[in-house]
Amino acid sequence: MVTLEEYNSTEKPTWCPGCADYTILTTIKKTLTELNIESHNAVLVSGVGCFAKLPYWIKTNGFVGLHGRSLPVAQGIKLANEDLTVIAFGGDGDGYSEGGNHFIHACRRNVNITYVVHNNGVFGLTTGQYSSTSTMGTKSKSSPRGSIEVSFNPIAVALASGATFIARVYVGNPSHCVDIMKKAVQHNGFAFVDIIQPCITFGKNHEYYKDKIYIVDEKYDWSDKSTAFLKALESDTGKIPCGIIYKK
Repeated sequence: MVTLEEYNSTEKPTWCPGCADYTILTTIKKTLTELNIESHNAVLVSGVGCFAKLPYWIKTNGFVGLHGRSLPVAQGIKLANEDLTVIAFGGDGDGYSEGGNHFIHACRRNVNITYVVHNNGVFGLTTGQYSSTSTMGTKSKSSPRGSIEVSFNPIAVALASGATFIARVYVGNPSHCVDIMKKAVQHNGFAFVDIIQPCITFGKNHEYYKDKIYIVDEKYDWSDKSTAFLKALESDTGKIPCGIIYKK
């Protein structure tokens, strides 16, 4: 049996104290451990951003590439060796802005990898500029008068692009994160997980999300694409549904 300790690196993370990325780091370790995936059979791929340092701090195979380009690398690794468990990471800036085109086409290709996006609504690594998922009106160094752009809806885009597993989790519920992540990794096809997290240094805090986050009802039919679109659009009204939104 694989143990959690096998994934522990001797290197220490350098994220801000209290950063939600620490929780995501633990989530990935628990996911791989509970699925009994040996460390030499896993590959973690990332781009550029605070999140992108995650492969440094898990004792397994890793590749840190260009901004927004984790998906083509991850797909290439999987196509070269289909026995590997490949998890790609993105950020709301890295994955939905610079990497938006790769995101769309990875969804429709349905290569058997997992794509996890750290979504905190800011470019945290470059000190808090607004990102594609920032709410309209967000004031930042790059938008001192408030952003005038409509927020990018990653769930709706993934649905329209043909992804066969689409989910969202909130970092404030670690057990739910692990549960959904395990299902994503086990899915036979392209699995996309949007992780809502605060940026305690430059963005919103847990208090902001408290009344907006909710887990979809057990009776929710995630196989109905029309229903999934309606659920995806709820985030435009201020409610943020979490759980499996669509699965084919």
